[in-house]
Amino acid sequence: MASAAEQLASNMNFGVLAKATELKKRLWFTLGALVIYRLGTWIPLPGVDPQVLGDLFKQSGGGMLGMFDMLAGGALGRMTIFALNIMPYISASIILQLMTSVIPSLEAVKKEGESGRKKINQYTRYLTVCIAILQAYGIAVGLESMTSSRGGAVMMENHMLFRFTAVVTLTGGTLFLMWLGEQITARGIGQGTSLIIMAGIVAELPSAIKNTLELGRTGALPYFIILGIIIMSVVVIGCIVYLERAQRRIIVQYPKRQVGNKMFGGESSHLPLKVNTSGVIPPIFASSILLMPVTIAQFASAGGPEWLAGFAAIMGRGQPLYIALYLALIVFFAFFYTAVVFNPVDTAENLKKYGGFIPGIRPGKNTADYLDYVLTRLTVVGAAYLSVLSVLPEILISKWSVPFYFGGTSLLIVVTVTMDTVSQIQSHLLAHQYEGLIKKSRLRGRR
Repeated sequence: MASAAEQLASNMNFGVLAKATELKKRLWFTLGALVIYRLGTWIPLPGVDPQVLGDLFKQSGGGMLGMFDMLAGGALGRMTIFALNIMPYISASIILQLMTSVIPSLEAVKKEGESGRKKINQYTRYLTVCIAILQAYGIAVGLESMTSSRGGAVMMENHMLFRFTAVVTLTGGTLFLMWLGEQITARGIGQGTSLIIMAGIVAELPSAIKNTLELGRTGALPYFIILGIIIMSVVVIGCIVYLERAQRRIIVQYPKRQVGNKMFGGESSHLPLKVNTSGVIPPIFASSILLMPVTIAQFASAGGPEWLAGFAAIMGRGQPLYIALYLALIVFFAFFYTAVVFNPVDTAENLKKYGGFIPGIRPGKNTADYLDYVLTRLTVVGAAYLSVLSVLPEILISKWSVPFYFGGTSLLIVVTVTMDTVSQIQSHLLAHQYEGLIKKSRLRGRR
């Protein structure tokens, strides 16, 4: 027997969407914000010669530079005002979450409820400004040392003016994207930061497909490999959808209780634990940690010391050290973010408070230990799944020079964000239909 929510969901169509005025406003706002973001990725940084920079980026744009350019929607390769993208904000969020776990005063602020959340968000914004200034200055200094094979300078001759202009422009672009992401989250549909990253990946996908087909036409990439990549992409998307929806459901039983002459309770429910509780956060966090130091090193290696060039080389595409650090960070953030999202002790206390218990497990500490045991095993599977998806692009790039957009990380971001956005749209449609039913019932009652 289908529930009322499932019956409403089965009756959804474009007619229902046309009547949902609030949802349409949110969709149009989200679309307009993403269009503004894409326009900004084509506004060049003042003082930079785009043609010379394009030549240099083709020569050194592999590895981490290519990945950063993918997450930035091509803004880094064109060196536009959004070249830093939203990465400084993500880095600041990582640092604040780590500090909240180890500094008692910040943990106390976090537990203050809505006011504490606003304070943490404000600290994150301040830290974003500091990180963006440092990264923008590093890119500006790196650009000064870059010259094309024809001997042309990338930037203007006045170095101090260029540094000031680059820092102000790149920092301002990052802060604007941070504000735009918050506006999308509050007034649009979906999570703003994730949608901005996804929009950059999707916008550059047609170009990646064109380049791949061009490699096949020239014979640089055999056609059977292209066919294998297409089949692999479909399989990877299917695996992502399956594992992102996978849950371990723990049965929770509530005892019967008598209130007056009536009996209440006695029903059983379940506690859903996702296989990948951390979602797409670990690959994005790991990328943001590794991207900027390596990007600045690759920019500055042209005229810098030998150790800087060596560091950029060993952290290049498909190098063992880069892959090892990347996997280690993904596993760390998978466990860390899962611990932030789900606290077994608090969950066990809440179950005990409302009389719920897991059959065969004593309430309290035993329940918390059992939940922690199950969650740890699920996180191991989720971290392994994220690690395989993240290493897959490196194999494709190092072996056959396949564009990074066909890798597991980009597909993971696109599929996960799309699923979350569609879920929010369905929730708004369900709420709209419930409102319509309530209005009709009130009218009938008045009659």
